[in-house]
Amino acid sequence: MAAIAQTPEPPYYAVIFTSQRTLGDQGYAEVAARMVELAAAQPGFLGIETAGRDVAITVSYWADLESIKRWRANLDHREARRLGHERWYSSFHVRVARVERAYGI
Repeated sequence: MAAIAQTPEPPYYAVIFTSQRTLGDQGYAEVAARMVELAAAQPGFLGIETAGRDVAITVSYWADLESIKRWRANLDHREARRLGHERWYSSFHVRVARVERAYGI
């Protein structure tokens, strides 16, 4: 997986997940890797970027809001979110934004 997602020309959407983990892995790494695989197979998925340790930020990119809704409804993703609430995160925030402009080198 590339460190910087190769997204198309805007507009598209970004789901920004900012989190603080609880202590210990408790199966987190395996499930997180599986979620990236599953998300990448979803229609409308454009890419993902992750950074951080104490406060982690994961940004997934999507073609449209309907693609985000389908991913949120995915049963495996729902189970991972449940486990996140119960085991893996002491705090988190999810933000959904429309990307209007993007540039870089």
